[in-house]
Amino acid sequence: MKKAATAKPKFRRVMLKLSGESLLGEREHGISPETCESIAQEIKEVKALGIELAIVIGGGNIFRGMAGSKRGLDRATADYMGMLATVMNSLALQDALERAGVPTRVQTAIEMRAVAEPFIRRRAMRHLEHGRVVIFGAGTGNPYFSTDTAAALRASEIGANVLLKATKVDGIYTADPMKDPKAKRYDKLTYMDALKNRLNVMDAAAFSLCMENKIPILVFDLFKRGNIQRVICGADIGTLVSE
Repeated sequence: MKKAATAKPKFRRVMLKLSGESLLGEREHGISPETCESIAQEIKEVKALGIELAIVIGGGNIFRGMAGSKRGLDRATADYMGMLATVMNSLALQDALERAGVPTRVQTAIEMRAVAEPFIRRRAMRHLEHGRVVIFGAGTGNPYFSTDTAAALRASEIGANVLLKATKVDGIYTADPMKDPKAKRYDKLTYMDALKNRLNVMDAAAFSLCMENKIPILVFDLFKRGNIQRVICGADIGTLVSE
């Protein structure tokens, strides 16, 4: 604990990508308030390091656009429904952060002024400079784009130093480690390796955006307590995707 308290952050402005499933906790569907509180406490500890933090969160715990389209929904309609699910998750996480004493703003790519600010790049950057956590909801605001791509896009727009992709495994593997016990974890990858090998941890558009804007991607295990802080402070965990 003493080491974590004295650690210095490696990055100044950070984009954290959370999956919607990260809010499930022990549930099979929906949002676990206890899990939101746990994540909020970790974020509070990270903010105490003095970094600027933005978050993009998925909506798969409520509704996933791709799954809806496979069941007969129009793809664009299904994707818009998925975007609304991300806004619900954003509001839940904002509530947990505010109760933990962390000032937070939610900005959405689809305007819904009664519940959140519209996404305005300069306003988002001003919030970050004033120490507020900014949560970007509703993806890119366009169908056919994932929330991973939204995270890469917003990271590029705000000038983030790194994109942290929080997952349920401790990095990128040659195969799904849940299904293949022989799968090996990569310590480092180039963007081109990730694209050529069609690694499914993020989609090609997200990898390409980060490659074009020279934003390193760190993929790590969210569910090991303290990992967000360890990654931000440069601990050698997870998989680094860079040039």
